[in-house]
Amino acid sequence: MSPIITLTTDFGSDSHYVAQMKASILSLCRDVTIVDITHGIPPQDIRTAAWTLLDATTVFPEQTVHVAVVDPGVGSDRPLIHARIGRWHYVAPDNGLLSFVARRFGLQRAVSLTQSRYWRASPSHTFDGRDRMAPVAAHVALGVPLEELGDECESLVELSWVAPSVGDGWLEGRVERVDSFGNLLTNIHRSDLPEGVADRSGSRAACVSSGSACDLMVVGYYAELAAGRAVALFGSGGWLEIAVVDGDAHRQLAIAIGDPVKISWQ
Repeated sequence: MSPIITLTTDFGSDSHYVAQMKASILSLCRDVTIVDITHGIPPQDIRTAAWTLLDATTVFPEQTVHVAVVDPGVGSDRPLIHARIGRWHYVAPDNGLLSFVARRFGLQRAVSLTQSRYWRASPSHTFDGRDRMAPVAAHVALGVPLEELGDECESLVELSWVAPSVGDGWLEGRVERVDSFGNLLTNIHRSDLPEGVADRSGSRAACVSSGSACDLMVVGYYAELAAGRAVALFGSGGWLEIAVVDGDAHRQLAIAIGDPVKISWQ
């Protein structure tokens, strides 16, 4: 099977920069499958990109090489890294992009990309994705061992992680992000609950925003209630989310990123 390389960037879906990164990969490795995870990360939004990597990259086969370019510090002295996390490879700037996936699946090893023989010739100072990260990803896909790419890194830059609070019959977290449907995703994962609770009827989710509160039924799927109803459910990634059936919770509900969400069960 041909190797797989994925791309996650904030370049925008109509950007020719994406094609240039693919050209950089294909110039070294023709027999490769390139998958676009998304190029719609909000500009310089490292936290959203970190969540996207946690949700999207870990469904790929082992040995997939994931390239993430959301890089406000491009051209500075911040390191570029290749990290082995879980069963996958990641190539990214060391700015927090990999902190959530490393937290969940474990950082095995990382190196800074200091060996210029694995870059494009005469790299620019403003496009490390094309000139350094994409070529390194191609070399990794071709089997270049991690230790040849640069110097060992003992740790990665970490974004702040707010763990849910735990009580007797309840968990309290907060809204962390908004998906493309307007669903509000929290930091509460179904694995945080006692076994079987996530699939049990009768659970409730309370959302508090600007002093007001809403009480929602936790359902198994969106259409379990009528169109227009606000619901809570565990989505495909396992995270508790607030949604409006056939609607846009982000636009329709007075709930914002950072607002608390509490799930309780009988």
